[in-house]
Amino acid sequence: MTSTSPFPPIADYAFLSNCHTGALVAPDGSVDWLCTPSFDAPSTFGNLLDRGAGSFRFGPFGINQPTARIYVPGTNVMTTTWHTPAGWLLVHDALTMGPSHGPDLVTPHTRPPADDDADHMLVRTVECLDGSVEIELVCEPAFDYGRVPAEWTMAGDSSHAADASGAGQTFRLSTDMLIGIEGGSARARHVISKGEKAYCALSWADGLASPADLADAEARIAATIRFWRNWLSRARIPDHRFRHPLERSALTIKGLTYMPTGATVAALTTSLPETPGGERNWDYRYTWIRDTTFTLQALHYLNLDWEADEFMQFVADLQPNPDGALQIMYGIDGRRDLAESIRDDLTGYEGASPVRIGNGAFDQRQNDVFGAVLDSVLLHTVRSKRLPRRLWPLVQSQAQCAIASWRDPDQGIWEARGKPQHYVSSKLMGWVALDRASKLARIRNEEDLAELWAKTADEIRADILEHGVSDRGVLRQHYETDALDASILLAPLFGFLPATDERMRATVEAIDTELTENGFVLRYKTDETDDGLSGKEGTFLICSFWLVSALAMIGELDRSRSQLERLLRIQSPLGLYAEEYEVDRARHLGNFPQAFSHLALIGAAGRIILADFREELSL
Repeated sequence: MTSTSPFPPIADYAFLSNCHTGALVAPDGSVDWLCTPSFDAPSTFGNLLDRGAGSFRFGPFGINQPTARIYVPGTNVMTTTWHTPAGWLLVHDALTMGPSHGPDLVTPHTRPPADDDADHMLVRTVECLDGSVEIELVCEPAFDYGRVPAEWTMAGDSSHAADASGAGQTFRLSTDMLIGIEGGSARARHVISKGEKAYCALSWADGLASPADLADAEARIAATIRFWRNWLSRARIPDHRFRHPLERSALTIKGLTYMPTGATVAALTTSLPETPGGERNWDYRYTWIRDTTFTLQALHYLNLDWEADEFMQFVADLQPNPDGALQIMYGIDGRRDLAESIRDDLTGYEGASPVRIGNGAFDQRQNDVFGAVLDSVLLHTVRSKRLPRRLWPLVQSQAQCAIASWRDPDQGIWEARGKPQHYVSSKLMGWVALDRASKLARIRNEEDLAELWAKTADEIRADILEHGVSDRGVLRQHYETDALDASILLAPLFGFLPATDERMRATVEAIDTELTENGFVLRYKTDETDDGLSGKEGTFLICSFWLVSALAMIGELDRSRSQLERLLRIQSPLGLYAEEYEVDRARHLGNFPQAFSHLALIGAAGRIILADFREELSL
């Protein structure tokens, strides 16, 4: 980021969640991203993509640089400490959670109700720790991604609540300060002294229910802290030096989960650039089927079996294409049409355009999807020790689709918008699909199907080894090139070749030495790949974590540990990861926070922790 940019660095944002939607809070205390009532709804505060698209600041007047920002340990509740010339402030921010009280009328559930659910409120409290400080509240929503300014009306007879409406939405701002309306914004200013407190809240709950007073606001934040800590206490986090990043990754993955259906969004945001000022800007507020197996691996590793089952039930509910194949991505409510549109009225983050709403890749053909689904079903079946009856038809349909399509070219795992190719990673996942389907068939005593699917898996494996290996013994990106692709790191992760196989070792070594920048892994070299786009992109954090796992699997544990420690050193100040990392300028790029980056971190750290424990036992 240049020194003159009005946009905070992506990695400086704090992530809040109520498992229905999420917010990003800038260091100056401004909520710059919030979509209500769900992750994929139009933004209410969109300053992240345009400095006129809505924001909500609560903090000291005239001071924009905080002293410290940390999460309340074990939670997604944010605390910010401010030092002003006249005193000290402590601010708590939370998308609050509390006990369930009947059906959720705001975002109806398809999964069984849980004991706790979202309040559908953003609650913020402030306490003066010393001296006296003037605090300000500036709430300036702009509905429908900044297109519709808010129309404000006072709520009731007092000056402590006001309703903002626009684009078919309404929310209520409530506070114990006096509110004034100025055009499209609601404002309040108040001086508090040592020991005094204040609060404000936004509510889009049924009936616009809001905190009754300061005590109620504080109680809601306390309940949210209990929710996150109780949830995290169920997770299996080993006592290891990587414990903290595992905990933060677990909280982030849970925070990106849409509780009503069990779906997980790939990231909270849309159109944060992969290339500074460029066109590689995508909407990631959807569920990628490719992520299923990594999601299941992470959840089961952390002992979060309930979340794993919720996610598998979401997958089982999805409507396939007419040929029986699942799409590569779905809406968090299971919808299939994610048609992409361009918002030319938004500047984009640091001028990166276009800003996209929806994702045009939703109807691409990607043959890796079948392997991701079936690997996750097998993993879940082995862990739960049963194959649910409703999942067997999914196994059959995805296996059949893999058989029908594995010989065809596709767009590959990275959704290239160029010419379809015979991508090795897609063939690899076709092998995974039939290998896992065969194992699942044996669990059901379907021996004929098991033999058929195993035979096809062997055919795919032979085809890859004949056409997908370069003359130097390295797995290539696709059959018509010797270019490298980081997706081939999936081969050791899915057991395609033994870790001792020279082709596997050669592939991992080639990616480590030829497809990295200062140790961070590129997906591919853009000048060697027809992805239909212009410009360079940053290194991919997912792939960098995959390299950690791959190095561990071929026995290079010291290099694996070193690679992971390098990645942990560049985490955001709050322990979060975007999708990419720009090595030259040492900054995060792409949508944020990125679920896949945190899933890959969990997998990488888990392998090293297991190796460390084995070494301890052997001493």
